[in-house]
Formats: sequence, structure tokens, C-alpha cells
Amino acid sequence: MRNYIEKFSNVKALAIGDLMLDRFAYGTVDRISPEAPVPVLKIRSCKEMLGGAGNVVANLAALGCVTTFVGVVGKDPEGRRVAELLSKVQCWNRLFFHPDAKTIVKERMIASNSHLLRVDKEERLPDLSPIWDEFFAAASQAIRSADVVLLSDYNKGFFTPKTTQAILALCREFGKPAIVDPKGRDYSKYNGATFVKPNLKEFQEASECELRPADPNFRADAIAAAKRIFERYEIENLLTTLSEYGMMRFSRQNPDDPRQIPTEAKEVFDVSGAGDTSLATFGAALGAGASVEEAMELANLASGIVVGKLGTASATADELRAALDAKRAAAERAIEAATAKTIRVDAGENDALDGTSQTNETGEQVAPSGKKTNVGRRKLLTREELVEVVADLKRRGKTVGFTNGCFDCMHFGHLNSFAQARAECDALIVAVNSDASVKRYKGPNRPIQNETTRSALVAALELVDYVVVFDEDTAEPLIDLLRPDVIAKEGYSLDRWPEGRQVVAYGGRAVELKRVEGYSTTNLVEKMKRADEAKEEKR
Repeated sequence: MRNYIEKFSNVKALAIGDLMLDRFAYGTVDRISPEAPVPVLKIRSCKEMLGGAGNVVANLAALGCVTTFVGVVGKDPEGRRVAELLSKVQCWNRLFFHPDAKTIVKERMIASNSHLLRVDKEERLPDLSPIWDEFFAAASQAIRSADVVLLSDYNKGFFTPKTTQAILALCREFGKPAIVDPKGRDYSKYNGATFVKPNLKEFQEASECELRPADPNFRADAIAAAKRIFERYEIENLLTTLSEYGMMRFSRQNPDDPRQIPTEAKEVFDVSGAGDTSLATFGAALGAGASVEEAMELANLASGIVVGKLGTASATADELRAALDAKRAAAERAIEAATAKTIRVDAGENDALDGTSQTNETGEQVAPSGKKTNVGRRKLLTREELVEVVADLKRRGKTVGFTNGCFDCMHFGHLNSFAQARAECDALIVAVNSDASVKRYKGPNRPIQNETTRSALVAALELVDYVVVFDEDTAEPLIDLLRPDVIAKEGYSLDRWPEGRQVVAYGGRAVELKRVEGYSTTNLVEKMKRADEAKEEKR
């Protein structure tokens, strides 16, 4: 995804919305006022920043986008200060100074890292009729030139049904994606938007559904809530931010199959402006040609950066690059740890794990010659042995995890899934399809490797605690026998995952793992076929 960050400098991003001035007073509190039981803030420094839709602009500029803003402020000193700040972030702006409006100002008092008080000076924006024709002409020109249009609604009077529908109609006319950060319960004014991006509270208000991300039924409840919004309003996509639970996308075309990604924040100091950062980064990524899922990941990563800062903040392109590098390094370390213990047969020996490996008196796997295979304890178990192991684990209060698959040609995607699954439990059981069940599922030409080899390779991984081979068409009988606490698998939503529903039904958890795109056994087989065909053609 780094390549999309490199393309941000070519993205023409337009922001429209409620513009504000953010003021921050930083200081220390050493005493309580003698006049009233309140702290006395001794101010050390002050800072002014763009607020509201202006923070979206600041984020777009920090990412390196070619940024434009069209909006309205009051004809007052604060409005002129906002204009100065827009110029400082190198944003081309068409700012309208409404004679009857007062620029909104939000002042925050901060002692160390703690917010003491926020003071808002605001009045709703008056009717835009006196400047409407000129504003509409400027908006039309800006939308025509943009790659992506971001509408930041803070419910301060700018986005009336008339103005919102006029802007969205221009976006449709010129074929520009429109992404709305909404406010309020009624989304009818957003009809025609490409994306509407509510947070969890706003999602609940608009759908009139109570949603708890920690509940096992959250996915089904969220789908029902999204469908309710799609039934009421002509919105193409919903992109819901879920705070510490990440982000979830629903499409009108297929609302039953939402995509959810986890949060990236490690330590939270201040959530001010995190939604603006998410909006800006998502829009910039789409403008750079990223897929919706890739744009979500970058937006989530950027939000994780800014909540670790104090005050209204932005994520820069350099910070995004560094975060991606750190994420990649962490994945590489996980893979290195996962493959640290591998099945080894010393050079010069003919010993191999062909089904003839044995166990010595310490429980370690050995080849027929008696040499250790470096696996450690015996991991390949029968289901009868596994029942006893699971019972012992549960007696000791351990969380038992479960996943299953063919694992015909081990690849990075498998390792990534095992790493994620292992993080959800204390002990991970991997059930491997037998040769017969693979043939029934995949066809007569599969598996490429036999069940002995496949199960031995899985057992060699440090992330995997136990392995069992099963012959049934699904893992449901094995799950019924073992009753794991957690089942984890990639690529399956709960409505298409009977084993997941089975575990949830008796009180366990079903975790949909994040897929690493481009890795699959089928893809590997096809690549090998194409390579062979190319060789034949050269001959």
C-alpha cells in the first residue's frame, strides 16, 4: 500500500463543509481558585488550528494532496484568521465571508495531557441565499477539477437539504466519488452519496438500532442496522468507524457481506479529529486508486497515529510510511517466530516424515533412526487423544482455539492466519482435511501433498499447538466433540460459516481473520501451470 501513499501528491482532493477555528491554551494547574472550587490554569502557550472541515483540509495537506476547500465563514477577525491558516497549509480555497455569519470558535484549556474545559462560541450559519449563486458556481468548478470530494458535516447549518443535494448532484454529474462525514439521525439529505461514514454512535442513531461490538451477535445486528439505512436512504456505501473495534464497510449491493478491519491504535491520548483524519486518508487513498479495503486500512492506520497525539492532529505521509514499515516488520517477526521450529532431518540421513516418525520417552518426535525432528512435544494427535488434551486445558483455565483447512501448499497467507488465530487463544488446534475429504472438496487432482506431509508441516510451526486429521466433509463433528472456546478462519462471514455459528451457539467466539490478498494454493497451482506451459511453448 506504500505505492498509494507515493501517489497522494497527485491526488486532487476537495473538502466542503462547516469550517471552525480551534484554539488551545496549554498550561499547568498548581492550585485551586479561592473564588470557587475550580482549578486555576496558568497558561504557558496558545495555539490556533483549523477546526471542523478545516481539520479535514489540514489532514489532506499533511498527506501531500493537492487540496482545495470551498466554504463559508463569518466576516469577522476569526474568519480572516481561518483564511490565513488555510493559506499556511497550502490549500487553494474559495472562502465566502457571509455578512450575517459569525465564525465558530472552539477553545480548549489543557493542563499537561488533560482537558480541563472547552468553550464554544457558535451560532448556526444563516441562510446562504445572499451568496448562493456565487457559491454554487465556485463549488461546480472545484468539483469538476477534483478526484474525490469530501463533505464534512458538523451540523452547524451549512449542510441543509438544499446545499447538500446540490453538491451531491454536481458530484454525480461530473462522476466524482462523494464521501460524507454525517451528523444527525436523518440521512435523507445525503441521498446519492458514494460513501457515508458515521461513527458507532451516529450509526446507531441513524438506524435506530442498539449495537455492541463486543457482543457475539454484533455482526448480524450491524448488518440489520445497515439494511435499515439502505432501505430508508439512497446511499451506496456505509463506512462505520467502531473506535477500538476498527472499521466496517457495508455496500448496498451486498449488505450481508460487510468487511471489518481491526483498530491500529496502541495508546490513546486524544481522539480529537480522529474522524477527520480517517475521512481525509480514506478519500486520499481512493483518489490514488486504492481499493475500498486498502483505503480502509490506510484510514485506520492514520487514525491510530493521531489518537496517540494531543490536540487536534494530522497524520503525515511520512508517519503513514513509518507505520506501514513497522507493521511489515512486526509481520516478518511473527513469521520468523512461527517458522523458528521446523522439521529437520540431518544431511546424509534418509529419515523423512513419511508417516514412520515415532515418539521418544520425553514426548519428542523422532525419525526412525532415533534423531530428533526438532518439533518438541508430540503435536499430531488422534481425536481421542485431543479430547483428553482439551479437557486438561480447560481444567487449567486455558482458552482453546480452533481452525481448519486443507493447507495443501503452505504459503504466507496460512502463516498470517495462524499468527492471528494464535493471538485469540492460549492453545491453537489445527484440523487438517484428510486426502479423501480434499478430493471430495477440491476435485480428483488434489491434494498435491498427502495428509501426512500436510499435517506434519502444520505441526512444525511454533504457533500451532496441536494438529488432528479429519475425514468428514466439514469440521462440525470434530467441533461438537472438542467444543473449542474460539474458532478462527479467514474469508468467511458468519452467515456463510456453519462451523462459526456452531461455536457461537454454545457460547464460544467466531473470529473472522484478516486475509492477506494474493496468497492461495489455487493461485500457486495456476502459476506453476502457467510456468510449465510457457516452458513448453519455448521448446
